[in-house]
Amino acid sequence: MKKIIAVASAAVLGLGLAACEGSQENAAEDIGEQQAEMVDEQVEAMEDAGQITDDQEDALTDAAEDRADAMEAAGEAADEAQ
Repeated sequence: MKKIIAVASAAVLGLGLAACEGSQENAAEDIGEQQAEMVDEQVEAMEDAGQITDDQEDALTDAAEDRADAMEAAGEAADEAQ
């Protein structure tokens, strides 16, 4: 489980940095949503395989959604700064 979380986190951070380079809120929001969906699919598969509990799945999904929201906020702040 830790390996998948680490991979998902690295993907989120990498794409997050790419989103920060552009100052468009919509682009950051789209990337954040795509990343959250990828993490959701991964943790759902892990829960289905019995690797994590339903509560762990919920926590990981919530964390991914929080990161997506943060990316959107960063994009919005960048738009306002311009």
